[in-house]
Amino acid sequence: MRTRIAVLLLALVGPFLVVGPGSGSATAAPGRLTVEILSNRADLVSAGDVLVAVRLPKGVRPGRVRVTADGRDVTRRFAVREDGRYLGLVTGLDLGRTVLRATAPGARAGRTVVVNHPNAGPVFSGPQTEHYVCDGCDAGPAYDFLYRSTDPLATELQPYDPDDPPSDVATTTTDEGVEVPFVVRREQGFQDRDRYTILTLFQPGEPWRAWSPQEQWNHKLLVTHGGGCGASYAPGTPPLADYSGTLEGVPGVTPSYVTALGLGFAVLSTALDNTGHNCSVAMNAESVMMAKERLVERYGELRYTIGTGCSGGSIAQHTVANAYPGIYQGLITSCSYPDTFTAGAQFADYHLLRLYFEDPSRWGPGVAWLPTQMAQVEGHLSHLNAVVADEGLFKAALNPEHDCSGTTDPVAGDPTTRYDSETNPGGVRCSVLDLLVNQLGPRPESVWSAQEKAAGRGFGGIPFSNTGVLYGLSALESGAITPAQFVDLNAEVGGLDVDSGLVPERIAGDPASIARAYRTGLINEADHLDEVAMINHGGPDPGIAHDYAHAFWTQERLQADQGHTDNRVMWFGPTPLIGDVTWANDALVAMDAWLAAVEADSSDKPLADKVVTARPADLTDRCVVGQLADLCDVEELQVLQTRLSTPRQEAGGPVANDNVACRLAPLEKAMFDGLVVPFTDEQWATLQATFPDGVCDWTRPGLGQGPAQTWLRYDAAGGGPVYGGHNLPGLPAHSATGVVSPAFLPMLRR
Repeated sequence: MRTRIAVLLLALVGPFLVVGPGSGSATAAPGRLTVEILSNRADLVSAGDVLVAVRLPKGVRPGRVRVTADGRDVTRRFAVREDGRYLGLVTGLDLGRTVLRATAPGARAGRTVVVNHPNAGPVFSGPQTEHYVCDGCDAGPAYDFLYRSTDPLATELQPYDPDDPPSDVATTTTDEGVEVPFVVRREQGFQDRDRYTILTLFQPGEPWRAWSPQEQWNHKLLVTHGGGCGASYAPGTPPLADYSGTLEGVPGVTPSYVTALGLGFAVLSTALDNTGHNCSVAMNAESVMMAKERLVERYGELRYTIGTGCSGGSIAQHTVANAYPGIYQGLITSCSYPDTFTAGAQFADYHLLRLYFEDPSRWGPGVAWLPTQMAQVEGHLSHLNAVVADEGLFKAALNPEHDCSGTTDPVAGDPTTRYDSETNPGGVRCSVLDLLVNQLGPRPESVWSAQEKAAGRGFGGIPFSNTGVLYGLSALESGAITPAQFVDLNAEVGGLDVDSGLVPERIAGDPASIARAYRTGLINEADHLDEVAMINHGGPDPGIAHDYAHAFWTQERLQADQGHTDNRVMWFGPTPLIGDVTWANDALVAMDAWLAAVEADSSDKPLADKVVTARPADLTDRCVVGQLADLCDVEELQVLQTRLSTPRQEAGGPVANDNVACRLAPLEKAMFDGLVVPFTDEQWATLQATFPDGVCDWTRPGLGQGPAQTWLRYDAAGGGPVYGGHNLPGLPAHSATGVVSPAFLPMLRR
């Protein structure tokens, strides 16, 4: 009721004020009409429609205004809405550039240019793969209903029939005090050649328009994500679960997306924001942006967006927030990684070390390895961690021949079938490196394999190297392994070819692809996250390839970029991977309070400062030991949970683990002066032969290492890809004002 009264009061003010979530300045420029694009950046709209507000100068009557789209009269789409604005949903836009123009007698005309893209994409992710299979992509959206039961054990939503309502429908009171039955409408459809879903509390039979949403919606959005890292060539399912298959369905524990719905949030997910289905930061970002645009156009303007997810869900959030600022205002991460390829380099090392450690026939005369020594070289408590990471994550992600969706077993002469190195070198490769070819670029012809030559193209570039890495250096210096073991390991460990096959040579990587991995944000140096609020929660190590140490990598990078980590909170608890089964919900409530405080700060401080100062006083780093919950700082947390390491860190690499291709320095005996047992002449000669070009100089930035560029697009003006991307122009004026509250608009201008 309070919301309805406020809307009526605002309507009395007339069309001369700009009000509502995501509005621009309070008054229009004198004498000029202003065309404001609400639902997205004006140059990135899709699906042929866009939500538009026309600001009217003093003295202009709405009935005298005329709005055109490339000369086509669309005035009938506009009206003075309940909040006093002159607003409409313009439909039927042609692909490409359209000029929206507003005129009225006695006033200067206003105009803006929108650029419309296909609903099937792409918008900025670059040319799409031709062999993608999508049955039903042209179908319109479908709607059904769900509800929450009063049964406390039924924490997931249940099917709901409005014509035959069940007797156990719960009620909920939103964070704005609106009490309604806990009935949810689910919209499902296709965008960007894949599925999306939007859920909202909904009162069946009642209307809902973008300018007049049902009163239970609070104009906030939760975006859910999935785990893993993979490549797919057919539509998937939008993920909704908190932990991406980890510890799901705990009796009595409500999933955070259900909690969010009950508070009045909308919930959105896309299949392409699931890194296990699509490990591309550009397509992650594009799909969420497109779905958010649709939400604003059909449901109403947004105040802020919170992401949530485990493992790959943390990767999607971290990398999208860094490379496409403004898509998220708050991140809730668990089972955390900062990105794909710094963990990918760690797991590539694990894979190579396994091939050596688990094959004693490769060990030199007199060399033997204990499992504890293997773990020390790997920087872990047990060699089992390398096994889990390799089997569960690395092999499938980099294997071009594994069974990914949209491909079939190779059939000679059919280019749509799956790659086979012997029988079908021109087939579809299921390695994520090939999915990411627009970002990484193809391998240069000078290094093509026989399969690449047969296919007539370079495969996706390799964005990491192990050239110069002295595996086991720390273990050697501590006396945990012998010089003979150290020399044999480094001489025999080798590298991987473009098909992830073992080769004697170390992985050189592709220099252009390595640099592009940093440039595109696939490697996340956290250089654009200072305006983002973050809560990370996790559990004790070892973390089944999800050690809490990965969360510290992000912390180290934030510290290096910002000089502080005050916009990020770290929670550590006893439950493996996630810390506590209730923390996804606790973090949602805490993040909501944090962002609401930022939104309410009307000072002239930079947004990054507002994010720090608006953090609630009771929202701090958290350590939970047994049944005790005490505030702690990050240093205490690291001691408590025993921060683990990686093969490269044990080789002398940085604790941030963000150097995937080191620069080299000459191999010199002085590097090993502290050894209790020195190298024999034969061992030293073997080391020299193993590292003819030198060893890693970790004091210098890595090859290609640098900051991410923001808001890249990957298509050329005349068609085709721009490998590594090119920057979009700055945010168009009077644009995207409906996707976020005014307080957060600076994020979109980065």
